[in-house]
Amino acid sequence: MLDAESNKLLTEVGKGTPMGELLRRYWHPIAAVTEFESQDLKPVRLLGEDLVLFRSREGHYGLVQRQCAHRRADLSYGWVDEAGLRCSYHGWAYDVSGACVSQPFEDVTRGERNQRFRDSCRITAYPVREMAGLLFAYLGPLPSPELPRWELFDYRNGFAQIIFAEVPCNWLQAVENDLDPVHFEWLHANWSARQAGRRNFRAPTHLKIDVFEWEFGFGYRRILEDTTEADPVWSQPRLHLMPNIFMPGGEHLEYRVPVDDHRTLSVVWAWEAVPQDREPYVQTRIPHWYAPIQDPATGRWITTHIINQDTVAWVGQGVIADRTAERLASSDVGIVALRRRLRQDLEAVARGQDPSGVVRDPDKARLVRWPDNRRPLHERGLPRAEWLRQLEGRRRRVGIGEDEYFIFYAGQPPEVRRAYEEAMGLAPTPRTQPV
Repeated sequence: MLDAESNKLLTEVGKGTPMGELLRRYWHPIAAVTEFESQDLKPVRLLGEDLVLFRSREGHYGLVQRQCAHRRADLSYGWVDEAGLRCSYHGWAYDVSGACVSQPFEDVTRGERNQRFRDSCRITAYPVREMAGLLFAYLGPLPSPELPRWELFDYRNGFAQIIFAEVPCNWLQAVENDLDPVHFEWLHANWSARQAGRRNFRAPTHLKIDVFEWEFGFGYRRILEDTTEADPVWSQPRLHLMPNIFMPGGEHLEYRVPVDDHRTLSVVWAWEAVPQDREPYVQTRIPHWYAPIQDPATGRWITTHIINQDTVAWVGQGVIADRTAERLASSDVGIVALRRRLRQDLEAVARGQDPSGVVRDPDKARLVRWPDNRRPLHERGLPRAEWLRQLEGRRRRVGIGEDEYFIFYAGQPPEVRRAYEEAMGLAPTPRTQPV
């Protein structure tokens, strides 16, 4: 249980708030590279700030404040030309650094005398970095830290995809889910079975939980009725990377990106090894898609897929969970550890230090390996027969249809499903056959 002031401290993310300043010390994914195949700019809200992400004609990315310096018009309704991001109201333009590079009327009527005024009209701009098909933003003080390249981004012979979903709740209840082992037994096993009509199913009960710290955050191991310390649930623990990244196994990352106090952008970077008969495989384009979280026919939350189920749990706690009314139990040891670490990191930032998980060494950031040798297990392709057997097992476990492949979010678009089928050497399903 937290008191109201502590709950506020950990959940408010706006500029100038303690947690907002802490979260600004990290890089956050805000878009996919493939989003800019069909557009040059995109409105973005991150940590309570309204921004515009754009790609210059030279292929560089800029992230600037939403309002023009002139009369505060919305730059997301502008366009990109050879000068930069141009405002639709009076034509002022900005480059990726936020410098005002064009003021058409003033430049024509005042000529070189306008240079000093134009230079004074710089707008707020933030660094953007590209990695693994994602665009990351940093909103904190400079110099910015390194953007870590997690080992998963380095896997070979696999198919990756990027999924976004905006969730109407605070970032912390989504992050606390990362260190909650027992919910897998109930939310993703027992409840999935009930929804699939398997009334007599009972998932193996958790017998033991071990939460530990590692350099970049936390991990947890678990023992269930049908497992031992030799099984992956113990030998290859699920990892939480500070402050807001979850690595459940070895094949996908889940980012809980704070949009503002009331909304979270769920970003999933998912990877899967191709069958052995498809090796070598080189993916040249990582597709993205936006996942629905509500059924348009009923207005209820979608409950079939794994992170859709997580979403039901997150939003069910309210827009900002009232932690003054909770009753923590022994299974919540990870959540207690996370809150303690966040308080320690807040104190570190107040002292002018980096919070945990921030990397300043370029060599260290070049490739961050997992704290165990899980890469060979996940990167190794399977014989086709075994791969098909495991695919069917995933479908049965979650209760999704025979023409679905992705178990984490509902709504995978036909074009992404087709790309997956081509990568895996599958015949197109009726849902992906060209019309």
